[in-house]
Amino acid sequence: MRMSNLFHYTEQHRYVTYREFSLSELDHKMLSHVYQPMIGAFAISLYHLLYQHVPADQVGFSGMDAQRKLFLLLGMEPSEKGRSYLIEQTSKLEAVGLLQTSRLMLPQAEDYMFEYELQPPLSPVQFFDTQHLTLLLRDKVGKYMVLSLREQFNTKEPFAESHADAHRENISIPFYELFRLNTQVIDYELEQALQEVAPSRNLTQMEQQGQTPELNYSDIITRFPKYSYNRSCVERLRHDREGMGIINYVVRKFELTPQELCRLLDEDGVFSPDGRLLLDELQHRAHLHFRQNKKREEWREREQHKINHVQQSAEAAADNGAHVEEPEIAVQMEYYLEVPPQFGGKCDIHQYNMMLRNTPYTRLLEKFFPGAVPDTFLDMFTKMDLNYKLKDEVINVLIHYLMMMLAQGSGNQRLNRAFVDQIVSNMLLKQVKSYEEAVQYIRTQSNPDHSGQGTQNGSGRTSKGNRTNSRYTKQQQKPIIPIVQPTGEASQLSQEEIDRARELARRLDANRKTR
Repeated sequence: MRMSNLFHYTEQHRYVTYREFSLSELDHKMLSHVYQPMIGAFAISLYHLLYQHVPADQVGFSGMDAQRKLFLLLGMEPSEKGRSYLIEQTSKLEAVGLLQTSRLMLPQAEDYMFEYELQPPLSPVQFFDTQHLTLLLRDKVGKYMVLSLREQFNTKEPFAESHADAHRENISIPFYELFRLNTQVIDYELEQALQEVAPSRNLTQMEQQGQTPELNYSDIITRFPKYSYNRSCVERLRHDREGMGIINYVVRKFELTPQELCRLLDEDGVFSPDGRLLLDELQHRAHLHFRQNKKREEWREREQHKINHVQQSAEAAADNGAHVEEPEIAVQMEYYLEVPPQFGGKCDIHQYNMMLRNTPYTRLLEKFFPGAVPDTFLDMFTKMDLNYKLKDEVINVLIHYLMMMLAQGSGNQRLNRAFVDQIVSNMLLKQVKSYEEAVQYIRTQSNPDHSGQGTQNGSGRTSKGNRTNSRYTKQQQKPIIPIVQPTGEASQLSQEEIDRARELARRLDANRKTR
């Protein structure tokens, strides 16, 4: 139970208990033999006390009562020490999965109450398959006692040794082979009545289904500053269903927590002068907050990667430089890329492509710069690795593409972060995940008219006139018009055909003169 102030958890607050199960003899044995050694006898006694608030042959809610009843039945003083101890015991029950505590805001009384939702203990098979619970039990009672407890809950199979290779066949009859339901008649009254009779547990059901629960007025007003200028506007949301719908829409869209939402509602300009919630302004500020959180998480991930890299380097140095080299992956000739001018005379085309395919991008960047790699370049490609999850081989092909574009440009080419992000975004949209796909992508970008065709000598070169893209040279390319090539074969006419053509020409000439 997370409780920052003990005055928020007193004997004056009311509480209610809820459960949807009934304990069996096996559950009682699990509580006394397994759970009690882990969390203590007092916590188990509290669990049984809360369980008895609902009749044994029923499920649902108990009656509402003040928490003074809990203190008196447990023999505890309602003091600061007693409240701290009760919070500690409920936290133990929550940690092992036996209890879920919620705080409910009561709009009518402007106060809140506590709901203790009991959970059934795990079965022996489920418990010993849960690693963290098994390890906690081992730390409390020892591993030999854990093995002994597991044997106590399971019976031995009588034919395990004699029929170890027996073939098991499921001969059970399913439901619809034996029973037939009348699905043509739908009883809406029965369905509505069942929903009305069932306990109202919408929030818990949504959490179990993995959906984002909707915020209600109590979730906002309990966290909102009491003396805020917008306090009166927020209090009007109690009866404003449209305003609460807008708030839940923004919360789901930008993944806001209740604390972040209250911080945005406390800013100026979110409400109109008449106290109405402004959707556009709230969305704009929520979007800025979402982008800021995204950048902060990406930066934190990169910094954590740097720390882990330093620790791994120190551990490798402590192990006397022991390193297991991974096998190199060969590159097919059709995916060879030409050697950039920076590597002229240092390596041939085979060595360069093997380096692109098997070298980390940090090592490749060091080879392009005579000294240290600028932080701008390093941070730019680190973001692709950690945040965009691109492989080293794909990043290496992208580095080759950028360096070749600079080398082939007119001298005024500049690589900024926005330009590189556009290229990476396009690669992510096209699902470029391997070295071969990256090579095909840069060839398509470099020569869109001949994309997908093989290159000569495996070097990735294109025609001299189409080496650079018009979007980078800012020159409009002329359309390629097909030209009819001469075949070199002259037509052979007979003397009779030549005389006939000359006679036709004379007649046409005579007709023109008469006109």
